[in-house]
Amino acid sequence: MRFLVTGGAGFIGSNLTFELKKRYPDAEVVVLDDFSSGHFKNLIGFDGEIITGSIFDDGVIEEVKKRSFDAIFHQAANVDTTDHRQKEMMEINCEAFKKILKAALNSKASVIYASSAAVYGNGNVPMKVNQPLFPENVYGFSKYAMDMFAYKFMKEHPEIHIVGLRYFNVYGPRETFKGKMASMILKLTVQMMKGRRPRLFKWGEQKRDFVYVMDCVEANIKAYESFKNGVVNVGTGMARSFNEVVAVIKKTLGIDIETEYFDNPYDFYQNYTEADLTETREILGWTPQTTIEEGIPEYIKWIKDNVNVDRLDF
Repeated sequence: MRFLVTGGAGFIGSNLTFELKKRYPDAEVVVLDDFSSGHFKNLIGFDGEIITGSIFDDGVIEEVKKRSFDAIFHQAANVDTTDHRQKEMMEINCEAFKKILKAALNSKASVIYASSAAVYGNGNVPMKVNQPLFPENVYGFSKYAMDMFAYKFMKEHPEIHIVGLRYFNVYGPRETFKGKMASMILKLTVQMMKGRRPRLFKWGEQKRDFVYVMDCVEANIKAYESFKNGVVNVGTGMARSFNEVVAVIKKTLGIDIETEYFDNPYDFYQNYTEADLTETREILGWTPQTTIEEGIPEYIKWIKDNVNVDRLDF
């Protein structure tokens, strides 16, 4: 068995890479990353092959074609939601994805790819896979375009197994190199570990569907094992307020510190996200296992054991 993880030096990709090695000890797991946003430290301990290159490079795609992978877990992307360069975002995310799918035809590899809840914008909640999509930035639109092309490809090539995973707000180990795109859970934890007050947009009652990274990893593996096609949500199905997140972090750290509230400077902001998991259960046979009351303490332990928070500028 042979697996390829694109973006394998990134946040979700590196966690997935190690779990695949653990879950399939006899499989060959190969990482493809250009290290533009992924980090080598996320792969320390990985003993498989690493291909250094871009998913947008035709030479790299030809190499993928020749390898005859059983599955391609496509995590590589520009995930900077503040990047407004439309052409670059669409090329890196959507056009490269088309090349990945066409490369998969050669060996009829399964393709499990990262989509995003950003496709919904401020749509109706709970967010259902088949509801109208209103992405509010070019990142969300690039994922929308990927999903639309995936549906078309599924219809034209029913012999290919394809699953798109619309990640909601993912947090957990190995995200410290994401910089400004790191989860608010990491940023708030670092602020409080440094003795600063947590800062929230007024009045902290915004709600998001926070999903632990290892649940996302499990969703990827279930998607591969299901051999059913489709696009599904990957969240907990239960939105939690920013104030609740802060309360769990405070309790875990054993501190009592006042929250600072300030005006939201963004014209567009997803104030409420929550995943409907109907298709997720049907296609993946997967349900999330980790609440923030469980995930945040586990994550904070990992931070204390592995991260010098003084070097993080959050």
